[in-house]
Amino acid sequence: MAEMNFGGMLEEVITSEEMTLEKARQILKNETVAVIGYGVQGQGQSLNMRDNGIRVIIGQRQGGTTWEKATKDGWVPGKTLFSIEEAAKRGTIIQYMLSDAGQKTLWPTIKPYLTKGKALYFSHGFSITYKDLTDVIPPADIDVILVAPKGAGRTVRSNFLAGSGINSSYAVFQDATGRARERAIALGMAIGSGYLFPTTFENEVYSDLTGERGVLMGCLAGVMEAQYNVLRKKGHSPSEAFNETVEELTQSLMPLVAENGMDWMYGNCSTTAQRGALDWKNRFRDAVAPVFEELYKRVTSGVETKIVLEANSAPDYRERLEKELAQMRNSEMWQAGAAVRSLRPDRRKKK
Repeated sequence: MAEMNFGGMLEEVITSEEMTLEKARQILKNETVAVIGYGVQGQGQSLNMRDNGIRVIIGQRQGGTTWEKATKDGWVPGKTLFSIEEAAKRGTIIQYMLSDAGQKTLWPTIKPYLTKGKALYFSHGFSITYKDLTDVIPPADIDVILVAPKGAGRTVRSNFLAGSGINSSYAVFQDATGRARERAIALGMAIGSGYLFPTTFENEVYSDLTGERGVLMGCLAGVMEAQYNVLRKKGHSPSEAFNETVEELTQSLMPLVAENGMDWMYGNCSTTAQRGALDWKNRFRDAVAPVFEELYKRVTSGVETKIVLEANSAPDYRERLEKELAQMRNSEMWQAGAAVRSLRPDRRKKK
């Protein structure tokens, strides 16, 4: 285990030097990993494991579009693709990759197959942390572990194919066999993680729900809309407003941050941009800090979880979701975005 300095605080992380792929294969050589659910995370993680030489099977309802997606990816019915019940029966490690609401619904089906010595694997601490709402309470004689990639399932796969990994957290909730930690770490490397850092089921879900509602998605989209709307109201064209709000951020500035950090990005911008950004950074930080405090309180109290479970379990959830996404997609801002993206040189070359 390597010790890394994060802003003056030492943290222990696990890299591919400590847990090589060959070592992971040895740890998992007698395991059958049953991936229950073939959404973006299930798809990305299972394909990476298969490519890395791990014995993987998929559990999915037969006949639907997801079953067809799995067959197109090379999973063979009766050999590596089974019903959910059959895959859970065959697996020694059950990767529970359904949506949070789906995990609650299917739990009575999965639980009988969690026999002594198996491992139950999550990529989100949701169902275990909020067990009073989900009723997901594992048997005492199995391992319960977590590996949570810090990115979307598509990125888990695309980064792997590009030869890079995506960072993941790992945790052990229950160690019945004495092997829970090594199982988790081996699986973390098998799914293509860049490095692994320790967490708990609670901390993973608290940080994840806060991040998704905050900087990663909710806050980001909201702040973009606010700036775009102000620029439009002041007479700027849709193209100008979108470029100054989104396009420059995603295509120019964020790659600089990703390369060497925020200070490096500041150092490689104009002096006018540097001064203005430094002067306004703290005002934005202080303005949104109370919102983040409220958000974190709602996450830890379970308020956000109740909303998620109720909404995602509704029979018309998909229809309502599409209406909300369509409203965003059809807004002037994101219509302008579609037009701007179509004018990128790489997009024009493909036409």
